[in-house]
Amino acid sequence: MNDWQQQNWRVLFESLAEVRQALEPDGKEDRPLPIPDSPVSTADFALDRLCTAFELSHFERKLLLLCAGMELQANTFAALCATAQGDPQKCYPTFQLAMTLFADIAYWSALTPDRPLRRWRLIEVEVGQVLMLSPLRIDERILHYLIGNAALDERIGNLIQPMKIAADLVPSHQQLAEQLAKLLASRNEAIVQLCGADSTSKQAIAIAACSLENLPLYSLSAQSLPTTPKDLQTLILLWQREVRLAPAVLLLNCEGTDENEGLQGAIARWITELNTPLIVTRRERRSRDSVPMLTFEVHPPTTDEQRHLWKIALGQSAPEDQYIDALVEQFSLNVPTIQTVCTEFNTQTKQDDRATVFDSLWDSCRAQSRPRLDDLAQGIKAFSSWDDLVLPERESQVLRSIAAHVRQRNQVYERWGFAAKGQRGLGIAALFAGVSGTGKTMSAEVLAQELRLDLYRIDLSSVVSKYIGETEKNLRRVFDAAEAGATILLFDEADALFGKRSEVKDSHDRYANMEVSYLLQRMESYRGLAILTTNMKEAIDPAFLRRIRFIVKFPFPDVEQRAEIWRRIFPSDTPTIDLDVNKLARLNVAGGNIRNIALNAAFLAADARESVGMKHLLEASRSEYAKLERSLTDAEVKGWV
Repeated sequence: MNDWQQQNWRVLFESLAEVRQALEPDGKEDRPLPIPDSPVSTADFALDRLCTAFELSHFERKLLLLCAGMELQANTFAALCATAQGDPQKCYPTFQLAMTLFADIAYWSALTPDRPLRRWRLIEVEVGQVLMLSPLRIDERILHYLIGNAALDERIGNLIQPMKIAADLVPSHQQLAEQLAKLLASRNEAIVQLCGADSTSKQAIAIAACSLENLPLYSLSAQSLPTTPKDLQTLILLWQREVRLAPAVLLLNCEGTDENEGLQGAIARWITELNTPLIVTRRERRSRDSVPMLTFEVHPPTTDEQRHLWKIALGQSAPEDQYIDALVEQFSLNVPTIQTVCTEFNTQTKQDDRATVFDSLWDSCRAQSRPRLDDLAQGIKAFSSWDDLVLPERESQVLRSIAAHVRQRNQVYERWGFAAKGQRGLGIAALFAGVSGTGKTMSAEVLAQELRLDLYRIDLSSVVSKYIGETEKNLRRVFDAAEAGATILLFDEADALFGKRSEVKDSHDRYANMEVSYLLQRMESYRGLAILTTNMKEAIDPAFLRRIRFIVKFPFPDVEQRAEIWRRIFPSDTPTIDLDVNKLARLNVAGGNIRNIALNAAFLAADARESVGMKHLLEASRSEYAKLERSLTDAEVKGWV
């Protein structure tokens, strides 16, 4: 026990002695309680702090001490209460007892619900038939406070947690923290909104700001807010009481709650009624709350700041500047993530492996920034390379141009100044148009492999919803999750989602067009590559086509292209015998069907313990044509076997 706690105990027990003396039949104590050796100022101790914070009158102070004495000196106070009330069963404080003991300062309204003792739940009135005779009890949290224990009320301790010390801030975030600190210092009921995609950086800024003002910061997840009015009001009151006991700031984490309409009312009420310093963190700015708040936009560390972080964290292991630049240009990572990647790299990479420094760091960044899209998208492992593609030269060149735009976008946008001219049109979007099986998905895989990025196929059945507004929310989740990562988004069969906007005839049409408009805006601002595939280019809304930078038409392969596909279709380890690609090219099918035939033939040959030959391909072709509801012609298979 430190000196303050010892002194606090002595001051508290001196005050209890005064109450106990009033309880004595003759006004005197049988045994003296501990008294300080020398007079001390009580203003800095818990009892006086509490009375000042809640503006307790002299009578309310005495009543609170009467209840505290019942807890701290139970046997003595119980016996004295019973004696003072002339009933051995009434061994507890009551309001009537307090009115009698302190008649010269007592008043009835001290126990009304609007006075501090009951409004702030400093004492509890236990169930009784008569208010004046009902047992009174001090609230447990208040009792702990009086004896010097600073722990939060257990009723809110599971929901509201102290924030841990954050890592050092980059200069741009430190500047925000200093602005926020000044606001917290100047306004006792400041409400601030921190908006941005990086929740870690927002929390670090809040922690730093409170640290500058020596204010403890606590965190509450908005998803934990009770939605019933009574429970919410109780939580609000208990936190307000905590702030009166000891100044503090609360961070209300509203990440991921925009889609939950049931919580929005609770969040709005919390913000409106709390009346204590509050920092609200959200991904996007909200202006619908009734209480005005100052909003700070928290952006990722600048490219220069990220570059500096990489060099400091890697130390002597840092690769050449051009490789650091490549990491910064592709990945927008915060301070903890960069430090995590570098710590893992420095721990696992041997000195003689430094030649692969860049590859290792790239893969780690890719893993750290990988989005969580499991319910809305399917991750595709990209194994295809340029050698697997058989396309006309023009289409192949457009694909290579797409790769160049992704690789060099930071050079052109930032260093060469195009981004300073405006943010519109900086997103890289491509439309792959062609019938099924002509290589659209394979081309997306090739780009992912070439650029060493993750590829996600968007599940349109999960994204598109018949319920108004749900499609837009799902699209927001897709783009938000993919924004910071090294991700290519593939909207397969996109005409279902990107179709022509309809004439507004009812509310459903209006909301559908709003979803299209939202999608246009996100495609223009998305920092990664978005690929749309369609079997019918004419079904795509012209407004989309104007915003799509690349359009790649995948033609149905001619005989020469089909022959080339057949030459490349079998892996080098597959045993083949007497295959004639010119005869196989007479099959009038697309590349996807060719792959199906080749794969089916391989299984037939393996089961027969033979090398893949024309007879296996003939049988596999019949199965594929049956699936297509077509018949093989003599011209296509003549001379195969």
